[in-house]
Formats: sequence, structure tokens, C-alpha cells
Amino acid sequence: MIPLSSADPEAPEQEATETDERREALLAGLAERLGEDLLGSHILPGRDLWIRVTPAAWVSTMRHLRDDLGFRFFEFLSAIDWLPSPYGRYEEAAVDVDLPALRAEALATDPSTLETGVAGGDTRYQVFARVMNLAERDLGIIVKVDVPPVDADPHLPGAIGTIVAIYPGADWNEREVHEMYGIGFEGNPNLRNLYLPTGFEGHPLRKDYPLLARHVKPWPGIVDVEAMPDEAGDEEEGDE
Repeated sequence: MIPLSSADPEAPEQEATETDERREALLAGLAERLGEDLLGSHILPGRDLWIRVTPAAWVSTMRHLRDDLGFRFFEFLSAIDWLPSPYGRYEEAAVDVDLPALRAEALATDPSTLETGVAGGDTRYQVFARVMNLAERDLGIIVKVDVPPVDADPHLPGAIGTIVAIYPGADWNEREVHEMYGIGFEGNPNLRNLYLPTGFEGHPLRKDYPLLARHVKPWPGIVDVEAMPDEAGDEEEGDE
């Protein structure tokens, strides 16, 4: 990996030379403890560490980080839907798009083939949380977990365990993820909506949730692309 300070998109690829002994040691310890429950990892030297664990190890890993390794500061919990948008790009709403075909193609995607970011993934939905050990010079770690599908349907998220008993501050985050993605958190009895009115149907942050306003009215930033004045002049000179 090329250090961020020296990365140049125009330069040829170089072999990584930067190392991060603190995070490498942390990862080695977690790998020894988790064994096969550690599914993937990634270190960005000097910046962050990502690990991906099995759903069965999600809660116990978070408890181990807090109780045994000193990661007592909870920063956030969120989720992501890796499905390609079944509606194309909303900023291209003025262009004719075969929406039924796009939707069918997206929903037919094998979740195991999706690009799921660092540390990988095997499911459409993932939950991730970041916690920190402030005593170790603000050492942080992001823990990811694949959300298993419901009844073997890869397009419906299932549930994972709640971490509210470990990090009470995660309660609102879990409620938001449940509300916006439909992901359940077993053991959290307080999954009430934070933003949407009672009776609202659907989960707005899923990729297959349609923003109907964008199908009716084009994205406000859409403009016709025209040649700049100097470009037009160059074309005229070339014609001569």
C-alpha cells in the first residue's frame, strides 16, 4: 500500500513500505482469539484497522474489545447496502432508463459477488461499528459483520445481536439502522422509529427503495453540457 502522503494517481504502482506495528500486533491477537470467526481484515497504516467477524462472534468480539483490550469509547454503529442501485443514477433521471430491467438485474445479483469494501463481505447488508482505546493514543478499530438474509432470501436482511449491554450509546444507532434498513438486533426491545412517522412503510436507505420524486422531477443539478467558448473557437479554427 502506498502511503497517503505520497500517492500519485499518475505515478506507476509501487510496493508498500509503510508498516504499523501497533495495529499489526492488535490484529495478530484478535486473529489468535477469534480463529475462524475472523473472516477478513485490513490495515491502513497509521490510520485505522478493519476486521470482519461472523454474526456468531459479533457480540463477543465487541465485549472482548471493551473488557479485555480497553476499547471503552463507542464512536458509532451504522450499516450499508451493497446492492447496485436498481434505478440507475438519479442525477440522470432526465434520460430514458429501462427501470424494470435495471431492477431485475440488480435484484438478481449474487450477494457474494458484490464489492463490499475493505475486509470483504458475503452478504448484501453489513453492519459496522467503530470503537476506540483512548489510552493507546486514540487507537481505533472498525468491526464489520455480514447480516444474514431472512429465510435464505439474499435480498432481505435478518438480524444480529445487540451490543447495547456493552455500549449503551449504540441504542440510538441500532434503532436508526433498524428503521432505515430493516435490520434486526436480537435482544434490543427498543427498536422504535426515530425519524419516520408511525405506519410508514419501507426502509429508505435500502438501494431498492425508490425515491419517487426523482422519477417525476429531474435532479436539480442537471444541465445541458455545452462546449466552452474556447473549445468552440478551437473547433472553428480546425475547420478552416
